[in-house]
Amino acid sequence: MPVKKKKGINRLTYSIRNSWAGFIDAMLTEDAFRQLLVINVILLAVTFFLDITKMERLLLIACSFLLLVIELLNTAIETVVDRISLKWHPLSKRAKDLGGAAQLVAIVMTIVIWGTVLLER
Repeated sequence: MPVKKKKGINRLTYSIRNSWAGFIDAMLTEDAFRQLLVINVILLAVTFFLDITKMERLLLIACSFLLLVIELLNTAIETVVDRISLKWHPLSKRAKDLGGAAQLVAIVMTIVIWGTVLLER
């Protein structure tokens, strides 16, 4: 029997509720996400006190949001791997390491972009 899917505004509100639940779960259970959230709130505030163009401000804000997105995806990968098995396996380690590598690349990118924008002032 096929699953009856929600449509229209019901699907949208259902999706938003689930997304918000995931955000709250990450805030309550993930130290790394909370730390990034605090750092990004500070960075967001800082962008409005900098004498930079709108495009530079947008780029700095986008980098900050990207860090949060990648942290959420990394957490999702780790959760799925742990759901499958807590037993050590080389593919599980690889999946978790690749998620961590994605976060590292995003952090380096953010540092480079912030550094470039700030040093050109």
